[in-house]
Amino acid sequence: MAQQGLVIVFALLAAACMAIGIVVRQRATMDVPEDKGVSTTMVKALLKKRLWWIGTGVAVTGYVCQAVALAMGSLLVVQPLMVSSLLFALPLSARLAGRRVSPPEWVWAVVLTVALAMFVVMARPRPGLYRGQEMAWAVAIAVIAPIVLFCVLFGSRSTGRRRALLIGIAVGVLFGVVAVVTKLVMYELAEEGALAMLRLPSLYFLAALGVCAMVLQQSAFHAGALQASVPTMLVLEPVVAVLLGALVLNEHLSVSGYETIALPITIVAMAAATVALGRDEGAYEEQLEAELTSRSSSRSA
Repeated sequence: MAQQGLVIVFALLAAACMAIGIVVRQRATMDVPEDKGVSTTMVKALLKKRLWWIGTGVAVTGYVCQAVALAMGSLLVVQPLMVSSLLFALPLSARLAGRRVSPPEWVWAVVLTVALAMFVVMARPRPGLYRGQEMAWAVAIAVIAPIVLFCVLFGSRSTGRRRALLIGIAVGVLFGVVAVVTKLVMYELAEEGALAMLRLPSLYFLAALGVCAMVLQQSAFHAGALQASVPTMLVLEPVVAVLLGALVLNEHLSVSGYETIALPITIVAMAAATVALGRDEGAYEEQLEAELTSRSSSRSA
């Protein structure tokens, strides 16, 4: 029971850090040229920004907390808890945009909080199989890789909402895979130690995958239309991670009685609240970006 409590604490810490990282790194993209969203130009520009490094540092801290949570708990519990990042990002974005969180947004925040609490109470995960799943991984990658490539290729050639949506899909899928590979790496660390973990190909695959996902996430922020990209990323990440956890790692929840009905309702409520709050958080970000652009234009004139 104490371990489950630590899992929840670290998952919530990760969500809070991820929220701050998202909001701060979004600020860093605002003066990158519109046609340089998926390019080395964007990366070079961001590497020169102190604000971006601060946001990235906070996001990395969040990832470390997520990895600790995954080392102790199941993907099926940790990843749904990560959508609570909206409960931290929304008021922060609203404050920076000079607005208050509206009553409907508070309602959705309460719905998400209650749904997360009910999910944690009802979710009783059982351990999966974290080795010898090569065939399942091959099938999963064969399905996932074309989806990501399609979204990146067509997203980089698109503009506005379509670009934000396509890149957001790729980011959500990749971060879902990152969560699953993180679980495998942390399992090996616990079982075999740090030296054995350093010999794992999956560790270096995880590092490369994480960098790609972060660059694409930054591109999604830069594309604007955050009302499309933010909820897409936040919903897809836990969905992909949970599906892979169930289908590839054979993790599953033990439910019985009323829980067989209550748990699906809770998950639907979480998804609906995540989409609603993600759109609102994106709206605040877009409002702030428009105001900053307007001020910049006025000064130039």
